[in-house]
Amino acid sequence: MKKPETARQQKINTVLQQEVATLLQQALREGSVKNLLVSVTKVRVTSDLSTAKIYLSIFPAKDATAYLDTLQENSYQLRHDLAQKMKNQLRRVPDLHFYLDDSLDYIQGIEQELSKGVNPLKNPETLASRQKK
Repeated sequence: MKKPETARQQKINTVLQQEVATLLQQALREGSVKNLLVSVTKVRVTSDLSTAKIYLSIFPAKDATAYLDTLQENSYQLRHDLAQKMKNQLRRVPDLHFYLDDSLDYIQGIEQELSKGVNPLKNPETLASRQKK
């Protein structure tokens, strides 16, 4: 059974989500990247606060994997920038691991199946399966 998150974990999740989103948007602006929308949908910190799973929603989806790979390669720089911003709030910034949040694509697939008249609950094989992370 999964242990519920502590109040401290929830606070750190919220602060990390806001700060990572700010850093990513700032990096996109400085890099003059056009037509790319990145949003941090969820952050989950482990109970020992050593690792943070960061779920991103990236639009357009065709650029998502390339951007996610670039983020993974440069996560140390993002972690350093995050440590500089949060040095008075956290003693140690957790390791950052980025994941793609495909929930919007999954919802869109459900809506498309419903518009065709197919019930995805009765025929779950019609939808692309989601992977657990």
